[in-house]
Amino acid sequence: MKRKFFGTDGIRGRANQEPMTATTALRVAMAAARLFRRGEHTHRVVIGKDTRLSGYLLEPALTAGFIAQGMDVILLSPIPTPAVAMLTKSLRADLGVMISASHNPYEDNGIKLFGPDGQKLSDELESQIEKLMEDEDQDLAPSGKLGKASRLEDAAGRYVEFVKGTFPNGLRLDGLKIIVDCANGAAYKVAPTVLWELGAEVIAIDVHPDGRNINDRCGATHTNLLRETVLLHGADVGIALDGDADRLIMVDEKGQVIDGDQLMGLIALAWQKSGQLKGGKLVTTVMSNLGLERFLKANGIGMARTAVGDRYVVEEMRASGCNLGGEQSGHMVLSDYSTTGDGLLTALQVLAVICDRRAPASQVCRVFEPVPQLLKSVRVSRDVMNDPAFQAAIKTAEDKLNGSGRVLVRKSGTEALVRVMAEGDDQTLVQQIVSDLTGMIAA
Repeated sequence: MKRKFFGTDGIRGRANQEPMTATTALRVAMAAARLFRRGEHTHRVVIGKDTRLSGYLLEPALTAGFIAQGMDVILLSPIPTPAVAMLTKSLRADLGVMISASHNPYEDNGIKLFGPDGQKLSDELESQIEKLMEDEDQDLAPSGKLGKASRLEDAAGRYVEFVKGTFPNGLRLDGLKIIVDCANGAAYKVAPTVLWELGAEVIAIDVHPDGRNINDRCGATHTNLLRETVLLHGADVGIALDGDADRLIMVDEKGQVIDGDQLMGLIALAWQKSGQLKGGKLVTTVMSNLGLERFLKANGIGMARTAVGDRYVVEEMRASGCNLGGEQSGHMVLSDYSTTGDGLLTALQVLAVICDRRAPASQVCRVFEPVPQLLKSVRVSRDVMNDPAFQAAIKTAEDKLNGSGRVLVRKSGTEALVRVMAEGDDQTLVQQIVSDLTGMIAA
């Protein structure tokens, strides 16, 4: 069934335009409340947000919708997405909501929903919510059974202590100089606090949100400033989070970027050696580099690929009993600790390996040589995916790689884009394939 509102990661769009209006947010809340009202107990929902200006628009609309359905609302203020997932479960809430468009610019916003187990909702549950949004019978609560709203003042402190508790016993960050880029987003207070309380010398950048500067040439998708700051201060490592802090990219002491594939490979190998890796494999997406796959195989670790989206990674992890998964872009899920991607928590696992080995990040974190890979996105106004000529061109490109690489073409789940990726040992051929296919799309 084609869905009107939900994409690959909740609902997302330009703020104050459909579907990111107060009216739609109200309808989403009322529909979700109806679906998750189960039993006669007092139902409650937790709502967190990042630092976008439009959070002030959507938070009260969502709050009103839940209250109208008789649910109590616990407001968390600016806080990372993984904190919402954690607190939903910790507070025994029936539902969790995060208001964020992740790494997108401030003009966008989004709504992510979590079930009482702290897991993102399945496609089926999101489809049921969409159906209820169309139902004219809103089933409002009687006047005497309206919900009420309160603010959890120590929400950030609870999350700080939770994340610190995942750091291996006996280790400290004493002696490490760390630059942390919080993208002027949801982790602008908690990330520097966690690192400092664990003993590091911390220099925090992009920690002055004004509602409009979230992800603005900073954070996990724009690492130039972080790289420059690491070199300027002679830091041991740099940490970049995105706007809602569920994504992590790191920078070594030489200013070189360490992407999600390298970080997952590092953690997978460390966990295999310590006996912590479950399921005998890493779960990642179709976008992960072929070099990661070869590295894992050489070390006796399996690899399963899913569709793009951390929710699909988590679904496969649960199905196959794995406790480590993620994406090249920096979403990584460590299910022994969290139900969703957590950039700060993942950074601590990487820092633990650096501390344990007492070696520079450039030596510790580059665990494999990436295969040449190129990804380009093309804006589309037509359905190229069902064009026979385009499909034939993809097949021809795959034949040229002759089993030594991959071609992946997919539609974006949140924008009118088609993404073309090719990888293989021959960099010139990879570039030519991407150029040919994107040229056909743009023609």
